[in-house]
Amino acid sequence: MDYKHAPFTNPAAVASYAANAPRKVPGLADLHRMVMLLLAEQALEDAHILIVGAGGGMETKAMAEAQPAWRFIGVDPSPAMLDLARQTLSPFADRVSLIQGTIDQAPPGPFDGATCLLTLHHLDRDERLRTLKGIRRRLRPGTKLVVAEHSAPGPDPERWMTRSLAFGDHEGLDWAKAAATGRMMMERLPLLTPAQEESLLCDAGFTDVEL
Repeated sequence: MDYKHAPFTNPAAVASYAANAPRKVPGLADLHRMVMLLLAEQALEDAHILIVGAGGGMETKAMAEAQPAWRFIGVDPSPAMLDLARQTLSPFADRVSLIQGTIDQAPPGPFDGATCLLTLHHLDRDERLRTLKGIRRRLRPGTKLVVAEHSAPGPDPERWMTRSLAFGDHEGLDWAKAAATGRMMMERLPLLTPAQEESLLCDAGFTDVEL
């Protein structure tokens, strides 16, 4: 997994991640609970869950708190973000294993479910497909992958990115700043439309893909 444009090696960005992520992602805590519920619809009581892009540890912590018998393996290419995850997940260290690397370094499983949150939008289409195929191979038949990421809906995806950046800027509402940053983000992130995302998941072998 090649995070070519991600700030996950920037010490300041890593240090502020836990505080900034909930401010920048609408309903982040609710997202984590929804992910847990979607997996819990089919997962066993003692499920083993794969977390792809586990740096920071926030979604794993939320699921570990809600499901005391679940076990987790997380992979992430950023050593600094994994260090942050280890701090976040220290109360659950007996149920969580963290591995530096990409999906290629994840154990073969099979897992009872998987998540990939705020991660795939950093990857180009070919790398996304390779990552999704790697996740699919590690899942038990009939189990779920839950994905959340930036997308490019509608004919003007730059407008959506501008809105997202305006939401996350708690220093004040500056549309010009948000628009300029949005243009930069659009250049850096290889965003796909929801239809392209669904097609990619199907190409990777997933079925019953739903928004």
